[in-house]
Amino acid sequence: MQALADKRDFWKRPLFLFVVLPLVSGGVLARVPELRDATLRSFHEYVGKVAQRNQSTLQSKNFLWIDDLPADARNADYAKLKQGEVVIEHITAGANGKPAELSGGMIHDWQGMVFIPGVKLDQVAAVLEDYNNHAKYYAPDVERSRIESHDGDHFRVFMRFRRHKIVTVVLNTEQDINYFRDSPTQAHSRSSALRIREVANPGASGEREKLPSEENGFLWQMETWWRMEERDGGVYVQNEAVTLTRDIPTGLAWLIGPYVLSIPKETLEFTLGATRKAVLATGKS
Repeated sequence: MQALADKRDFWKRPLFLFVVLPLVSGGVLARVPELRDATLRSFHEYVGKVAQRNQSTLQSKNFLWIDDLPADARNADYAKLKQGEVVIEHITAGANGKPAELSGGMIHDWQGMVFIPGVKLDQVAAVLEDYNNHAKYYAPDVERSRIESHDGDHFRVFMRFRRHKIVTVVLNTEQDINYFRDSPTQAHSRSSALRIREVANPGASGEREKLPSEENGFLWQMETWWRMEERDGGVYVQNEAVTLTRDIPTGLAWLIGPYVLSIPKETLEFTLGATRKAVLATGKS
C-alpha cells in the first residue's frame, strides 16, 4: 500500500521538476547548435527583400500598409485604431501562414499599427529616440537601455530584453538605428541588431553573457522598421519586425513552441501599445 501511495505522490509532483529543469540546465536546450552560415545567409536574403519593399512603398501614395487593404478591412482596422486598439498583421514568410523554416532556423515577420490621438509627429519621434528612458517606457520587456553614441539622426543603442513564455530569456543587444524625415508629417526609421547575446544568471553575482555555443537560439537576428504619419488629429505609428530564431526540435514543441511562435507577435503588440501610452503620458506632462 505504501508503494502505491508513493507512486501516486510521484505523479502529483510538479512536472516542471522532472522535465523542464533537465532540458534547460545541461539538457536538450543547452546543446542547441550555433547559428549556421546558410541560415544567416537566408535570413539576410529575406531581409533584403523586405528592405526593398519598404523602400518602394515609401514612394507610394499609401505611406501606411493599412491603406493598401480592401475597403471593408481598411475601415474596420481604422475603427479599431481610433478605439485605442493595436492592429497586427502576420506577413507570411513561409507556407500556410507559418514562419519560414530554414535549415536550423525560422523567420518571423509581423507588422502592426497604433493610433495616438491629439499628438504631433515630433512628440512620437521624441519618445522613440529617448533610448535612455526606454527601460521605463517599455518595462518589463526592456530591462535596461542606454544611448552609446548619437550623431544627428543616427543612434547606437544598448538594450537588455527580458521575455518570458514558459522559460525566461534575457538578452543583451546592440542596435544601430537611423531616422529619416520624409515630409513635415511623415517619418520612418530602420533598426538593425548588430549583436544579440543571451545572459546567464541575470542579476546574480555570476551573471555573464553566454558563448554562442551555449545559447538556446531564441533570438539570433532582428530587424525593425518604424513609420509615423501625422493626420486625422493624431499620429499613426507603424512597426514591422523581422526576427530569426531557432527551429523547433521534434518532441519539444510544448516547451519551445510557445516562446518561438508567439513571442514575436506578443512583443510587437506590447511595444506598440507601450509607445502609445508613453507618448500620451509625456504629452500631458
